[in-house]
Amino acid sequence: MMTSIARSLLPLLFAASLPGVAGAADYAVQPASSKLGFSSNFQGQSFDGSFGKWTATITYDPAKLNTSKFDVEVDLASVKTGDNDRDSALPGSDFFNVAKFPKAHFVTTGFHQNGNQVVADGNLTLRGVTKPVSLNVTFKPQGNGATLDVSGTVKRLDFGVGGGEYADTSVIGPDVKVNAHLTLTAK
Repeated sequence: MMTSIARSLLPLLFAASLPGVAGAADYAVQPASSKLGFSSNFQGQSFDGSFGKWTATITYDPAKLNTSKFDVEVDLASVKTGDNDRDSALPGSDFFNVAKFPKAHFVTTGFHQNGNQVVADGNLTLRGVTKPVSLNVTFKPQGNGATLDVSGTVKRLDFGVGGGEYADTSVIGPDVKVNAHLTLTAK
């Protein structure tokens, strides 16, 4: 479940444009009004969580997806779900193993349209495992900035999150829904 969050986490990096071609705009994330979160379930009860420390480099223009890029890095020890037992367990070796793998990293490899929906394709690295992840993107320009909402699903066991005795998907759900809401200011 934390794996999805890490993947959801979308630190964004704007890619350099091709020579002679105008690129997407670079944005700075406003942390006070931005959130990187996730949701999953434990013993049939759903719960939400978030990461308090993460960075995102974002370059984006919906008309220039070929030069857009997200690069997100998440401090996994900053996870909070509102449950002390869960918050103590998630950084441990059974889940994120932050002593060995303190960060999760998502970087886009490209964007594509799926009907009216923009999808960010990328690679998520969590617990030393890198797998492809696709996230739905909603970008809304506002004045000198924008809001960027991202959502998708990560399979926690693909990254070894909650393995061993915690691999039972009837106890901890297999899917972690990742969601981010970023407030952006143009650089």
